[in-house]
Amino acid sequence: MSSERDEIQVVSAAPRDFWQLREAMVSRKDQLPKRLAQVAAYAMANPDDVAFGTAASIAVKAEVQPSTLVRFAQAFGYQGFSDLQEVFQDRLRDRTSSYSERLRALDTHTGGNAKTAALFAGFCDGIERSAEALRERVPVERIDAAVMLLAQAETIYLVGQRRSYPVSSYLSYAFGKLGVKSVLVGSPQGTDPETLGFAGPRDAAIAVSFTPYASAALAYTRQVAEQNVPLVVITDSPFSPLITKDCVWFEVVEADFEGFRLLSATMALAMTLAVAVADARRA
Repeated sequence: MSSERDEIQVVSAAPRDFWQLREAMVSRKDQLPKRLAQVAAYAMANPDDVAFGTAASIAVKAEVQPSTLVRFAQAFGYQGFSDLQEVFQDRLRDRTSSYSERLRALDTHTGGNAKTAALFAGFCDGIERSAEALRERVPVERIDAAVMLLAQAETIYLVGQRRSYPVSSYLSYAFGKLGVKSVLVGSPQGTDPETLGFAGPRDAAIAVSFTPYASAALAYTRQVAEQNVPLVVITDSPFSPLITKDCVWFEVVEADFEGFRLLSATMALAMTLAVAVADARRA
């Protein structure tokens, strides 16, 4: 029997760009040995930690041995883990991390009406790029599978926190107008776990969350999965911790302008699901 080390296929050239590395991880997701897939999942969910953490601290958080990080890096063509880590660090050099910094970045554009025009053009361009990426990444057959799952549900539970809350909130509004019974999870009373406790196999849930994943969204998604509730996930990575074995999931990667990330593609997908589910139930 071959060992996990023997099963690793090393790529010929190491990706020098974060997004190339990400695509390489995604394309090899199902071929990676268990421990290396574990590292990939952690790296995609916590890219900032990988950029600046030590091999020891990252290994502890990813629940692997430090030597596994080295083997992971070598599997993608790097000599060692520090070489792979540089790719994650380069990603951060090109990214504005706080909202104050993002606003300061706008000063690179001219002032007055010209700055407003640049903002408007930048966000419109981002919408176009997000929509094009959505068309490329989301097969219609997967949408059909999600619609079939949701159309059969007695009640659809909607999970979304922080930046994702507008998506679940819109779905609640749309389903209500379309006559589809749903429950929006996100009460100020803090009784969401109890509300989700009513969900069962005859219901369904839609969970939406993006990096950095909201802890509440993760907890609620795990809860409904443990209750055998059919699940549809909208997230930004195939390695997202929201994805469970039997769920229908969508990868939506939104474009950004000067660090401000859009929700246009996510909302387009949400609108598609809402209207298609209502139409399927009517039929």
